[in-house]
Amino acid sequence: MRETPRTIIDKLWDSHVVVAREGGESLLFIDRHLLHEGSFHAFEQVRKRGRSIARPDLSFAIADHYVPTRGRDKPIANPDIARMVELLAQNANAHGISHIGLEDPRQGIVHVAVPEQGLSLPGLTIVCGDSHTSTHGAFGAFAFGIGASEVAHVLMTQAIWQKKPKRLRLRVEGATLPGTTAKDIALTLIARLGADGAQGHAIEYAGSAVRALTMEGRMTLCNLSIEAGARNGLVAPDATTYAWLKGRPFAPKGEMFERAVDDWEKLASDADAEFDREAVLDGGEIVPIVTWGTTPEHALPIDATVPDPAKVDDPAQAAAIGDAIAYMGLAPGAKLSSIPVDRVFIGSCTNGRIEDLRAAACVLAGRRAKVPGLVSPGSSTVKRQAEEEGLDRIFLEAGLEFADSGCSMCVGINGDLVPPGERCASTTNRNFKGRQGPRARTHLMSPAMAAAAAIAGHLTDARELLKGRT
Repeated sequence: MRETPRTIIDKLWDSHVVVAREGGESLLFIDRHLLHEGSFHAFEQVRKRGRSIARPDLSFAIADHYVPTRGRDKPIANPDIARMVELLAQNANAHGISHIGLEDPRQGIVHVAVPEQGLSLPGLTIVCGDSHTSTHGAFGAFAFGIGASEVAHVLMTQAIWQKKPKRLRLRVEGATLPGTTAKDIALTLIARLGADGAQGHAIEYAGSAVRALTMEGRMTLCNLSIEAGARNGLVAPDATTYAWLKGRPFAPKGEMFERAVDDWEKLASDADAEFDREAVLDGGEIVPIVTWGTTPEHALPIDATVPDPAKVDDPAQAAAIGDAIAYMGLAPGAKLSSIPVDRVFIGSCTNGRIEDLRAAACVLAGRRAKVPGLVSPGSSTVKRQAEEEGLDRIFLEAGLEFADSGCSMCVGINGDLVPPGERCASTTNRNFKGRQGPRARTHLMSPAMAAAAAIAGHLTDARELLKGRT
């Protein structure tokens, strides 16, 4: 009898179900559990219950959210942060969990540093107490964020109860225009779907434009799945995936790698598999895009204007637009390209990889920024590579600061903040009110666009500054 065609989402789910129960929930086995310094609550729950860690060999701890990106050679000045970082090391060591400390050359943002080590592999389930764990789906993994109590559950059982999400395939077909990046694709999709448009779904990204992306680009795309309300996002593994993984420290070696590839090839959605929803986007229609408001869905092409709530029929939507415009200090109908910025931030788990730094450096080379900015590489490995390639000198000569790796100004809990009332061109994933600091105003965009904003002193089309350079 012919098997029912399945999507990659079905295949990953089915291969990890331990047991299913009435009500639609299944207990999933977890292949990789990633921990950061905010997980001390979960370890405390384990201690209070007198339990042990089920599979310490499948957990990996790394400090990233609160760690300082400056003065790394000195003790952490903030005692609360210092204690959290120390607790992570103590808990990991006490339970035999692999720990990547601040002095470790592999340190970085968990969603950047872990893939670099070859720990994110096709076919795995990956969880972390961070919503942007969906980043690892770029490798054909079923990766999603979990809450603090769920972190404790996974520590004690190496499994988690989940309700299977619906299946959504987003295809981006056709070649993208020069200067269009994965960030532009992602923000365009979010703007069209809405912040809750993919709620309750797992997204498979497909189509020729997605296949043309590098692994860094695919990670950016999957990272932003959460901003469309999705449970996670993923891309079926292919030759690009295998080439990127080969030789990584934790990836299979030699004959084992070839055998793994044979298995990974089977993960792709069957040709006639059915999805609950499908949407198609023309890659040639996507252009550099920026956000104007207080949610990632408030995104428009750089040559557009700030929306006018008076022209919106839906009262609730009009009120939301008006509220966002007021917070951002903008005027309806203003050209996006005329909006001034006070500073830029280049980094985060969305756009802190070497490809992202190269894109920013291509714009900045030989030019001087009109506003201050911070460049925080996504990992210590990325920082070393940037220094070897001379990118750090380009940033410094342009007048930007080149710091150590960490979540930094993305979430603003380590001291890297946008001052109240200031406007930041940022490569991060969220532009919520106060995300980068109290009353901070955030515009999301690609690294090249952020670099262009630094040079111009206002939002601008990076393609104009890239002419003759790409």
